[in-house]
Amino acid sequence: MANFEFRLTDSLEKVFPANTPNTIPLNDISIFQNEQFSFQIAYRCFDNKKAHILLEADDTISTSVSLVKKVPSTLPAYADSHDENYLSTLPGLFPDLLAPATTERIELESDGWNSIWVDVFPKTGAIGEKALNITITDENYHSIFEQSLTIRVIPYALPEQKLIHTQWFHTDCLANYYGVEAFTDEHWRIINNFIRAAAKENGINMILTPIFTPPLDTRVGGERTTVQLVQISYKNSEYNFDFTLLKKWLELCKKNGIKYIEIAHLFTQWGAEYTPKIMVTEDGKLVRKFGWDVAADSTKYRLFLDSFLPALTEFLRENWDSEKVYFHISDEPNENNIATYSKAKAIAEPYLKDFKIIDALSDYSFYQKGIVTKPVVANDHIQTFIDHNVANLWTYYCCAQNQKVSNRFMSMPSARNRIIATQLFKYEIEGFLHWGYNFYNSQYSVELINPYEITDAKKAFPSGDTFLVYPGENGEAIPSIRSRVFYQALQDLRAFQWLEHLKGKAFVLNIIEKSQTITFDDYPNDKEYIFQLREEVNREIEQELSK
Repeated sequence: MANFEFRLTDSLEKVFPANTPNTIPLNDISIFQNEQFSFQIAYRCFDNKKAHILLEADDTISTSVSLVKKVPSTLPAYADSHDENYLSTLPGLFPDLLAPATTERIELESDGWNSIWVDVFPKTGAIGEKALNITITDENYHSIFEQSLTIRVIPYALPEQKLIHTQWFHTDCLANYYGVEAFTDEHWRIINNFIRAAAKENGINMILTPIFTPPLDTRVGGERTTVQLVQISYKNSEYNFDFTLLKKWLELCKKNGIKYIEIAHLFTQWGAEYTPKIMVTEDGKLVRKFGWDVAADSTKYRLFLDSFLPALTEFLRENWDSEKVYFHISDEPNENNIATYSKAKAIAEPYLKDFKIIDALSDYSFYQKGIVTKPVVANDHIQTFIDHNVANLWTYYCCAQNQKVSNRFMSMPSARNRIIATQLFKYEIEGFLHWGYNFYNSQYSVELINPYEITDAKKAFPSGDTFLVYPGENGEAIPSIRSRVFYQALQDLRAFQWLEHLKGKAFVLNIIEKSQTITFDDYPNDKEYIFQLREEVNREIEQELSK
């Protein structure tokens, strides 16, 4: 028996040790310039070996290699709440982490099938068919696998992303994981790395900005590590505000290509009943002046907002485009919170006239009654809003969106992650929000966790919900299969919108819905549909541009 077995497979295949992966066709692969394309080299090695990988192409093609690592999940799915479109609902190890690898030497695993992830980036000058020659040698540099992959580069670049995309940025989790003080030089370096990866690798163009510690996923009465960009002092019954750190934050965002700023919520989660944790220097001491012990509608907080919001909004107008600044009142209110949410919004809204206010919700009555005019709707509740012709909708998913709809759990097929592009396009969704770019805490932030060992917030949320990227050794954001696949969905969306510009929306929808009507909870499950769809869209764009 040979010691090695290799086969090429696509980016939507999740390679598990016990399952032989499907192979990919080595023709009909087309991409645009500056578009990311990924595939995998699946392998089976019968004892631990070291190997070398050589990827050869001309200088208009760049490549990077990662090792797909399995991570543990004790909660891959809720036991009583899932559908049939999962790869596994049992606890175990799931392929997810894309550990950067040097091609000089890689360590092959020997527990069955595993994979090497390859990202391919055609540069601006790349045109036509490009051969990517793959050679893998053993530790003695004897060839053990050789194959060539041909990719046709269409000589145009995809247009810029239109979708507003935020994955909530948890600044405190970076300070906690790396053991650094908030907003020290080292913390800023790490923040910069994670924002750069968000923008450059993940299509995130809006960043949650902690003017004070965001009141998100925090146990009632508990606290998260203080990350407050606005320094506040209180003396002689007057507040003073220092925006130096916030200015540095905005400059860093701008440097990394972030277009939109999302201001942390002004009231607590799940009903807007209390105030966020806000630290204030008073009588020479830094004290927590607001928090769970202060009611949202208290005179004390009203007076604070009377001073704070005019100063903050003036600063934002001077330092950012106010059309691209979004505020939040409270996250995920429900019908039982209408009174408290409405009261909280009435307190803040008079100061936010030049800005947009968005909040995640599922209850149509909030929109119907005019309480939330720009809702971010869960994708399993969005149909009601669509039926009522609500324009410029945003959508989100999280742990509760676990049946029928698209999501990114580790236990789901990658096609279920990438299919969202068709839905975002069809329904002209303006923005997409997710709460977990880098949440490295247990539920309610009771404990800090190691995301390499705990991927479900201590059995609270299905693995894959709480974070999209892993914290690397040098303060770098390390990608996951899920992050790569979602970014490729965003590339699909850009291609759909480009073809719409060229030939109209109906033309594109006829291609997308050739086999069936697409909705948020009904769509083709097979990955071949996605690849074939992109090839057809690519051909149509190319034909139209070559006329």
